[in-house]
Amino acid sequence: MPSEVPTDVPLTNQAIAELLARRGDETEGPRQRAYRRSSAAAFVWPEEAAEVLAQGRPLTELRYVGDRLAARIEGWITDRPEVPEPPPSRRGFLTLSQVAPALEGAPEWRGLRGDLQMHTVYSDGAETVATMAEECAKRGYEYIAITDHSGGQRIPVGMTDEEIATQAQEIDAVNREAGGIRLLKSIEMNLRPDGSGALDASELQRFEIVVGSFHMQLRSTEDETHRYVAALRNPCVDIIGHPRARMFNRRGGLNAEWDKVFDEALANNKALEINSNPARQDLQLELLQLASEKGIKISIGTDSHSIPELDWVVFSLGSAIMAGVRREQIVNFMSVDELLEWRRAHGC
Repeated sequence: MPSEVPTDVPLTNQAIAELLARRGDETEGPRQRAYRRSSAAAFVWPEEAAEVLAQGRPLTELRYVGDRLAARIEGWITDRPEVPEPPPSRRGFLTLSQVAPALEGAPEWRGLRGDLQMHTVYSDGAETVATMAEECAKRGYEYIAITDHSGGQRIPVGMTDEEIATQAQEIDAVNREAGGIRLLKSIEMNLRPDGSGALDASELQRFEIVVGSFHMQLRSTEDETHRYVAALRNPCVDIIGHPRARMFNRRGGLNAEWDKVFDEALANNKALEINSNPARQDLQLELLQLASEKGIKISIGTDSHSIPELDWVVFSLGSAIMAGVRREQIVNFMSVDELLEWRRAHGC
């Protein structure tokens, strides 16, 4: 189904991403990988390609755009083609050039106190606990949740009990030395397909924040409301991470009766995450609009696995603003004491 955007409207990075992805669908091998890589990169281009071209600058300034691809994109910009409706796996993703202006126009949203999902070398991250703490302190955060993965899943492999204990000691040491930033002993616990967690209450009581996330049977097309209800009723789960588990150009995400899911979150005073990863953006805009209407709590997690990914927080903040989410719904604006009291009230 073609896009209804008039052909005289400048071609956006969002549309270019879809055109590149479609080219990738039509090819194979290295060319396919190149198109898919450039399609994903279009979401984090800092400027609209059409504006770069209008300023007389080369499109090769944009990430993963070489000379041949620059010529193709220039052709699309100067003679706009019809842009088909994306398939579910590519639908509803915003670009940096869309979300950044929303944040720039709302300076009151810049005082985020913490980031509630990130990973280190204890699971599948690239950096140490201390390095992540140092970088987040530079960004002015008061606290961060170190949420390396639990066991109970094939990929990514999570922490053993011994690694959890060692990491806790390291977090204590960094907290004694960090000065100005508090590291929360946290975990991203794998949620099974029935909504139960890979760890039991006795194991989860040692953590200060628990993010529960689905990593199994993610291509189901069935109604998965029961998964969310079970997870939200677990008193030890505070946040549902990347709730739909969608990934750009890989899977469209889990389906549910979202009214019921959000009502359950409200009843249990739990939060659903906006995952900042540009390939996730989950919850996405349309569900954030419903979340705003329901008044549920929202958590923001960059899901960073490396230092540059910490800057992806703009995707969460910008999409929340665009969806009309109220600042007071965001748990990351709580003080650390308020956040921990919210956790204790869940009864774990």
